[in-house]
Amino acid sequence: MEQEITVSGYALLGESLETRPVTLVIKSGIITRIEDEPHPPGRWIVPAFFNAHTHLADTVAMDIPARGDLESLVTPPDGLKHRMLRQASHRDLVSGIRASARAMLEGGTAGCADFREGGIEGVRTIETAARPILPGLVVFGRDGGETIAEGLGISSARDVPDVDARVAEARKNGKLVAFHAGEQDPSDIDSALSYSPDLLIHCTHASRAQLKSCADHGIPIAICPRSNWALGVTNSNANPPVQEMIELGCHVLLGTDNAMFVQPDMFSEMSFACHVYHVSPEFLLGSAISGSSLTGNSYYIRKGSNARFFVLDPGRLNLRFSHDIRQSIVKRGFSGAIVKKVFIFKS
Repeated sequence: MEQEITVSGYALLGESLETRPVTLVIKSGIITRIEDEPHPPGRWIVPAFFNAHTHLADTVAMDIPARGDLESLVTPPDGLKHRMLRQASHRDLVSGIRASARAMLEGGTAGCADFREGGIEGVRTIETAARPILPGLVVFGRDGGETIAEGLGISSARDVPDVDARVAEARKNGKLVAFHAGEQDPSDIDSALSYSPDLLIHCTHASRAQLKSCADHGIPIAICPRSNWALGVTNSNANPPVQEMIELGCHVLLGTDNAMFVQPDMFSEMSFACHVYHVSPEFLLGSAISGSSLTGNSYYIRKGSNARFFVLDPGRLNLRFSHDIRQSIVKRGFSGAIVKKVFIFKS
């Protein structure tokens, strides 16, 4: 008989992330009971993060001296990142992906939505390198890689000449479809919306009408604020229009984007977004978790859900002085305060 696991502390429960002193009882990977705990230890139990947009293979080009606009840096087929990927050895690609995946795991992330170039071989590379570390990996393939991945990842509707055929084939095969859209201007968002995608990335320069369409049709938007600033596509908290997304009821997810420029750390992403965009900690925590819906199995802590959470010890350094757990996680959380990870995935 499989032994029960119990974890006690102040847990963030359900989608509301209600803070309650409880003991979680886990059996066969499932949270079978959530019991009130009158005298819990001072530790915080937090749902695992899901990074809703990454390019982990780009780790091989980390912090390379880079100048230029978005097109010269990351637009296929000859942006700087694509040239670096072509030049990298398979061994270095695998090593870089594994290193970033481990960094994500140490920071409380159990899964991510990764966009992978290189066709079928590119998808096989990230599957081999990242999935043993991040079982919640969702891969959006390109250049034919989508045939063995969970989804099709389009860089932009204006970059892919046969986008109609690719999307139709992906839909026929039951694949997810995601588009980068609105990163440098709004001109490719309407085209992306016409395909009823499962996910839009960025929407940095989306209009109110385009955001309303996303809200009305339940299309999630993965925002990547630090990457937008690093790549110079925004210099204002008006872009991405996060407050407008919230007002309209958009489903906003949080991602870190390109490991070439930005560390895939959700604590840093939340802190940046909180300070620059003045978004509530509760909203940002939800955005850092709810991308897990792409896996078909949310990471929120509920009775009957899979156990995918981490335990943070506020006694490490100064977090013990917190008067607001959710605010402190978002503004001050760091991987070194994580003392336990319960990320249970079963096939």
